[in-house]
Amino acid sequence: MSCQRVLILGGYGNFGKRITASLAGTAGITLIIAGRRSAPAKALQSQLLATASAQLEATELDLHATDFEARLAALKPDLVIHTGGPFQGQDYRVPRACIAVGCHYIDLADDRRFVCDISQLDAEAQAAGVLVVSGASSVPGLSSCVIAHYADQFSRLDDIDFAIAPGNQAERGEATVRGILSYTGHPIRAWQDGRWQQVYGWMSLRRLPFDTTIGRRPLANVDIPDLELLPAAYPTVRSVRFQAGLELGLLHYGMWLMAGMARIGLIRNWSRWSKPIVRASEWFIRWGTDTGGMQINLRGLDHQQQPLHLKWVLGATDGIGPYIPTLSALILARRLISGELGERGAKACMNLFPLSAFEQEAQGLAIYHQLETQRG
Repeated sequence: MSCQRVLILGGYGNFGKRITASLAGTAGITLIIAGRRSAPAKALQSQLLATASAQLEATELDLHATDFEARLAALKPDLVIHTGGPFQGQDYRVPRACIAVGCHYIDLADDRRFVCDISQLDAEAQAAGVLVVSGASSVPGLSSCVIAHYADQFSRLDDIDFAIAPGNQAERGEATVRGILSYTGHPIRAWQDGRWQQVYGWMSLRRLPFDTTIGRRPLANVDIPDLELLPAAYPTVRSVRFQAGLELGLLHYGMWLMAGMARIGLIRNWSRWSKPIVRASEWFIRWGTDTGGMQINLRGLDHQQQPLHLKWVLGATDGIGPYIPTLSALILARRLISGELGERGAKACMNLFPLSAFEQEAQGLAIYHQLETQRG
């Protein structure tokens, strides 16, 4: 099955517009920019037309419409990339429609249940001969490929501790903020000390150093699919921890206070206020930096049964941070377009590409990564 018609759902949003711009340079395909409103889709089409190698189309397509599947079928896509978050609370109507239409599907979901349960569509996807991938983003798409790349250095991997800290001046998407707010102050099931324990969203505060460029950043608990996927993938691991943080202490600790209010029941769910919260955060855009990062810490025993700690750090400068969540989806899309990726079925984006593929996709962007090794 060749992928000549690629539809980006939410193609003009924070992540969608970056995927659209990247794939617009691919000759031999038709790129369909789709979303709830046709005006911004057409505006992006006009903006990219002069330099695009792909054929560009723009259309209105609301994933919540009752006739969504019929309208999708009329567009005849070979591949749909779903960037229309937040995925918290979404059902599988989009991937199911793609299976029914007979096209591949990739999303950038970060919702734990959405990503972890996508395998329930595996039999349908296999029967239709399509690939359905959920979580082709920073987590678990990139995180899992980094962990898999270095896991062989351990005879026993005991602990996975990782974090993402965006720069305050980097562009932020309201859907991402709304997703995080949906569980701020709410319980999160986490694998710690060899058993499932309960932690709380945007709590358990700490500050961690990244590198000399990024510095130390405040962090707090965030719920992601990896908290469930990684303990299953690495049975010797006793703890998996993920946190994220806001660069400005005022905003970061302000959210911690919001988490406390939700935990004691003063606020049921902060996500309903996501729009004014994002607008308020823009008042502080002049402070902080445009530099963000990701770090992954792996601890265990090496093959000489000696303690080993690997710290992988990814940095993004010049406001490039929002591109990182798009790179996993772009890697898979290019491999489907070229016919290189022959996998079929429905699965989370775990170890679906090597770290070298990420390095190649990131070329030309202000992105770097490095590894620190501590033994003994």
